[in-house]
Amino acid sequence: MYSFDCNYRIRYADIDQMGYMYYGNYAKLYEIGRVEALRSLGLRYRDLEETGVIMPVYENKSRYIVPAKYDDLVTIRVIIKELPKVRIIFNYEIFNEDQILLHTGETTLVFLKTANNRITVCPIEILEKLQPYF
Repeated sequence: MYSFDCNYRIRYADIDQMGYMYYGNYAKLYEIGRVEALRSLGLRYRDLEETGVIMPVYENKSRYIVPAKYDDLVTIRVIIKELPKVRIIFNYEIFNEDQILLHTGETTLVFLKTANNRITVCPIEILEKLQPYF
């Protein structure tokens, strides 16, 4: 299992009229977390795209437990529980500064070849970086 944490400060642009983080912005935190998780492994999404493979989101799940609020410093925990094949599943846990679990989520992304717009297997570069964690 691979796990990575990064931080994000909730901004005015992230909140709704009630002062809570707008529900649609949690998907933005997912993206921030997974891009930084891959970067921490030495993988840049841009480099992957340049090889002709993209990773569109296939499925997105969210569970709202406690709202994040303006100026909260949240920790985005990204967890990969299994080695990818033709899809990769990212799990998320979002905590506030008091380590209270605010939110959980999951996204499934597929590997797609840009040349023919067809699903392909996980690039070897990703597998090589993740293998030591499994």
